Amino acid sequence: MKNHNEYVNELVNKNNFFIKKKYSQNFLLDENIIKKIIKAANIDENTFVIEIGPGFGALTKYLVKQAKKVLLYEIDKELIPHLNKLFNNYDNITILNKDFLKVEDIDKDIDLYLDNAKDICVISNLPYHITTPIIMKILEESKKIDRLIIMMQLEVAKRLTSSPDSKDYNALSVIIQDQTKADYLFKVPKTVFQPRPKVDSAIIELKLLNKKIKDNNYYKFVHKCFSQRRKTLINNLATNYEISKDKLKIILKKLNISVKIRAEALTNKDLKNIYNKFKEEEII
Repeated sequence: MKNHNEYVNELVNKNNFFIKKKYSQNFLLDENIIKKIIKAANIDENTFVIEIGPGFGALTKYLVKQAKKVLLYEIDKELIPHLNKLFNNYDNITILNKDFLKVEDIDKDIDLYLDNAKDICVISNLPYHITTPIIMKILEESKKIDRLIIMMQLEVAKRLTSSPDSKDYNALSVIIQDQTKADYLFKVPKTVFQPRPKVDSAIIELKLLNKKIKDNNYYKFVHKCFSQRRKTLINNLATNYEISKDKLKIILKKLNISVKIRAEALTNKDLKNIYNKFKEEEII
C-alpha cells in the first residue's frame, strides 16, 4: 500500500478530491498522533469498532489490523471509492455512506454489521460543529456502545471533562459526566491536520454507564441551574421556576448547600439532591 500521507496529498493536490467545508473536513495525517490514539483505544482482536467520519482512512488502516470488526460511517460519497480501494483486501470492515446523525437505529446497525458485538468502541475525529449532537445521539439512543475515544475542539474537550469550580464546567459537563466516566487524554495541535483548522484539538475518552436511567427532566433542570453563569443558583432557579427565593434558601440549607453558591460550584450529586428535593416539593 502506498504511504498514506503521499496518497492523501496526491488526491488533494491533483484536485481529484475537493475539501468540503460543510462537512468540517480536517484530515489527520500525523502518524505519531494516530498511533497515540490507537494505543489509547486499547483495541484487540475482541474489540468491535465504529468509526464516524473516517475520511481517507488514516486511523482506519490501523483499526482493521487490530480490531475484530470495523464499521465506518462516512457522509461524503466522494470518499467511498477511496475507502473501498484502500480496504478491499480486508473482510472485517463495512463501509456505509451514511450521515451518522440520521441513522434511525444505531443498535440495529450494530446487530447487522457487527454480529451483536459486546466490546464496542467508537473512535472518531469529530467535525467541530456537530461534536455535541453526535455524542448525545450515542448516549441517548444506544445501549450497546461501551466507550468512545474521540477527537474534538480543545475547548469542548476541556468542558466535557472539567471539574466543578473550574472555568470550563457547565451544564454539558454535568450531563456528560452523569452518563459517562469522562477523561481528558491529550492535546492535538492544529498543525497536524490538512487543511489546518483554526484551533487545537484534544482526545478524550468517555466510558458509558449504560445501566443508568437517563432522566431528561433532570437534564432540563441542570440547564436551568446554569442558565446565567454570573448569577447565583437561587437567582437562576427563582427565574426558571415559580418559587420564592426564601423557599429556595430553606431547601438549600436543608441540603447543607450555601445560599450564595453558583451552579458551577456544584457536583452532579449536589444537583441531583436539589432536583430530587424539587420533585418532593412538587416544584417540578
